[in-house]
Amino acid sequence: MKRSIYIILFVFLLGACDEGFEDVNVNPTKPVQVDVANKLTAAILLASSERYDNWRANLIYQSTMMQHIATTAGYWSGDKYTWNRGYASSLMDRYYTGVVKQVEDMLLQLDTESSPDEMKAITRILRVFAFSRLTDLYGDIPYSEAGKAVIGQIVQPKYDPQSEIYADMLKELEESAAALGSGTSGFGSADVIYNGDQGKWKRLANSLMLRLGFRLIKVDPAGAQAWVTKAINGGVMESNADIFYVPHSNGPEGINQNGNGEVFLADGNPRLSKTFVDFMINNGDPRLTVLGSLPLSVGDDTERTDAERLDPAAQKGLPNGLDAGLLEDLTGETNVQAYSEPNRLLITGVDAPMFFQTYAEVEFMLAEANVRWGLAGDAETHYNNGVRAAMEMLAMYGPGGEIASADIDDYLANNPYDAGNALEQINTQYWAATFLNEYESFSNWRRTGFPVLVPVNYPGNVTNGTIPRRLTYSESEQVNNPENYNEAISRQGPDVLTTRVWWDAQ
Repeated sequence: MKRSIYIILFVFLLGACDEGFEDVNVNPTKPVQVDVANKLTAAILLASSERYDNWRANLIYQSTMMQHIATTAGYWSGDKYTWNRGYASSLMDRYYTGVVKQVEDMLLQLDTESSPDEMKAITRILRVFAFSRLTDLYGDIPYSEAGKAVIGQIVQPKYDPQSEIYADMLKELEESAAALGSGTSGFGSADVIYNGDQGKWKRLANSLMLRLGFRLIKVDPAGAQAWVTKAINGGVMESNADIFYVPHSNGPEGINQNGNGEVFLADGNPRLSKTFVDFMINNGDPRLTVLGSLPLSVGDDTERTDAERLDPAAQKGLPNGLDAGLLEDLTGETNVQAYSEPNRLLITGVDAPMFFQTYAEVEFMLAEANVRWGLAGDAETHYNNGVRAAMEMLAMYGPGGEIASADIDDYLANNPYDAGNALEQINTQYWAATFLNEYESFSNWRRTGFPVLVPVNYPGNVTNGTIPRRLTYSESEQVNNPENYNEAISRQGPDVLTTRVWWDAQ
């Protein structure tokens, strides 16, 4: 992975600084074209992104709205339903100038170079993933004309209706899956996700189709069933070996580090939410001290040992929606060091993997497909598979994440599948499995209403004490693209946190 990144940087520098190389360049005035395989590596890392948007959109807003994380820090706006426009637009600001621009450029180059269809299919799948994050978070967005400022001289792209975006994304996934075989793609080792394995990309295309098909459940139940059926028949993820994730390393900074890890390195405020910790404690969840630990400092000059930090009986979640004064009024506690934080001994490093879609999520969706429509086999089996996969995948963080099979067996025995409460149980486990992938936690909560979360009512909140339903567009769009921006909000609704996206119908 490092080798690919360094190749990219070297070639860009070579293209920009070719003075003195006239004898070896065919055309010294024309920049060197970067190999499209190395562009894929860059596009994947741009999809994982950096500290900026992972801090603001993923953690400050969504992780606290979904009550995975809590903090008393005032600038953590999502914890209190306050509105920081720059934070809310951060994914839009980074993705359009990053991964969207990159994949559009790649698709043009692949066409120009008459590259194999499987390389185009992989790029199209990554493109769908990027746009699905954007549209799920904001609703109507630039899509058909996005990323074409250079390619098509479109500097004021129109905002496509989300209904049309979804129709096209699902078509793109269907066509891409059909174009993939079982061999190794031309991207080879530059594909830092699947190492060029076409079969895994094909299963990913169908797994993303499963996810997006389920998103339609409120607005088009028949369409949702049809796309879910198509995805299942096409073949979805089969094990944790198929997980869609980005491996990261310790450096160089801003290139291949985990953006969430960069946040935790810079910000000591995040604590685990009481909602999340209580869920794990009440169910005897062995993930408790994999995902959480007490801070190193007790709050004075005393430090805890690792054993003290990982003591299951000592873990305590911080209530959401409080500042320091409200915390003291509510609990009598003034020391936030008394509360568990994301486990800094294991999961918060800049070299941690960044998960986009997991096999556990797929198994939970298969369980739901059986509950709703009798598809995909036995719901209980899929539920159990999902719980087991969600616990076993934590070993990808390192040896400290390994959960014994016997402990998983005990958990399932003590928390058996409940057919009478299946949808809530399945999707509450989905919420637990998507910790730190808050884009998916937020989207699935809006789709299903699970887990049942109790909203906060922090003084000065802008939602009347209700959990937000979307984030908001870049303020610069009101100035730089006013006609298309205004058309979008006239169609979708006001550009505020409480406006629902198309598929999140009431």
